[in-house]
Amino acid sequence: MQLAITLLGSRSKKFVTETLFSISECQCTILEISCNQLGKAMAAHLLIEGNWNHIAKFENCLEAIQKRLEIQTHTLRIDKSSDESMNGIPYSLEIIGLDQENIVQTIITFLERNTIAIQEFHASRYQASYNQSLIFSGKFIVIIPKESALLSIREQFLDFCDQLNIDAILEPIKR
Repeated sequence: MQLAITLLGSRSKKFVTETLFSISECQCTILEISCNQLGKAMAAHLLIEGNWNHIAKFENCLEAIQKRLEIQTHTLRIDKSSDESMNGIPYSLEIIGLDQENIVQTIITFLERNTIAIQEFHASRYQASYNQSLIFSGKFIVIIPKESALLSIREQFLDFCDQLNIDAILEPIKR
């Protein structure tokens, strides 16, 4: 059984360390972990695995951690059956340009309309060092379906980015 976990709390709290200790104590295994600073907050995303009673034991520990450290948590039990949306070719997608209203939503909508699965993405907005312009930057890992015409998808995406006046790179991930 797998459990997806999101933790959100103040950076001053040591909730990530305590959560990792509880995972180990409950005999669960960490499959994936990602931590990010969000302003003065810290967010952690984990995927753990264990048998049903170890997962249940961890969920009880997590509830106690949440109350004691005053953090927010969210969990979701995951079905380990295969995900058809992840069958395809992994691509790296990077974009940069002047910040625009709803830019993230616009890009994600394009990807979803073309049945391109988003595996992960990170985006930020910052002020250019040489002038006062706000710049948007994003990095995505996407899965392009096997049956898609890769050249056509690439051409459509680059045309889409030209219309938005943003630079983009779409290339296969080399492992």
